[in-house]
Amino acid sequence: MGDIAKGVLGGAWTLLVGWVLPTALNLSVFFFAVAPTLRHTAPVTRLWPGTRTDAALLLLASSVLLGLVLSALQNPLFRILEGYLLWPERAYRAGCARHGRIKKLMSDRLVLIRLARREAEAPARLTAEDTARLAALRADPRLTAVAASDARRSATQRALLREKLSRYPLDDRQIAPTRLGNAIRRFEEYGYDRFRLDTQVLWNELTGTAPEQIRRQAELARVNVDFFVALLYGHGLVALAAVLSLTAADPDTLPLTVAAVVLCLLIPVWYRCAVVATDEWAAAVRALVNVGRKPLAESLGLRLPADLAAERAMWTLVTRQSRTAYSDRTAALDAYRA
Repeated sequence: MGDIAKGVLGGAWTLLVGWVLPTALNLSVFFFAVAPTLRHTAPVTRLWPGTRTDAALLLLASSVLLGLVLSALQNPLFRILEGYLLWPERAYRAGCARHGRIKKLMSDRLVLIRLARREAEAPARLTAEDTARLAALRADPRLTAVAASDARRSATQRALLREKLSRYPLDDRQIAPTRLGNAIRRFEEYGYDRFRLDTQVLWNELTGTAPEQIRRQAELARVNVDFFVALLYGHGLVALAAVLSLTAADPDTLPLTVAAVVLCLLIPVWYRCAVVATDEWAAAVRALVNVGRKPLAESLGLRLPADLAAERAMWTLVTRQSRTAYSDRTAALDAYRA
């Protein structure tokens, strides 16, 4: 019984908290703010509960069913917010260019802060290259407006600026058109950038062989992001329903208007919360790659090389073997077989 309960509670937690709970919150807003206006229409009248118990059961059943639907659709829902799905080519390119400029600006600001502080504390430590770079940054019109305020930043404020920069992928070619897309892409590229281990290709193998605690951390870390994504999509649908209900006969104008305005204002808040919540997800995936590489290699019948360059070569071959058709070049894996 203990193992059964552990499996049920553990496996269902991500679904309940990530998708069913926010769906229940959105449906509650719908029932209280929008449904009274639609109560006298024919379809709603037939479904409207007669007692409070019936209403609670209807809310529960609807939350579970719609939560399951949203969970099944989570990949396309995420891809829309990441900028990969339903985005016109021009908008995609413009978004990537914009976030490339934002990343470059934050990086230059941090370099300017570091070099300026080094100049003030120990000018002799500055090399000729550092001096030239500092002069170029100070002459940059993009940094003129923020240079004075950046110079007064405390250590904590500088750490927050570095935290924002860390939500971008290291490789500029991996820049996505949205903040959420970049925040997720940064840890999708982590394994490949450090070890040439493509976690997008070998994700199932990696999670299947990693220690249970590390794998569970990665699953739970994603729950927070799922929660805010489901919440903002639900807010959008309820706000749309509230606006459409204003065209009904004898609508409750005030609650519908308030609901639509408040929900629309909250959508960007939940989006930002989803972006911030990826920090824990990124840390969990980083731990999964760092700790899970060795058991993954052993499960594949390979020895993890002691040399980092050799390890990168090995994972390149493993990824190529999993992603493309077999070729004679893949036989180089024989050198790493246990």
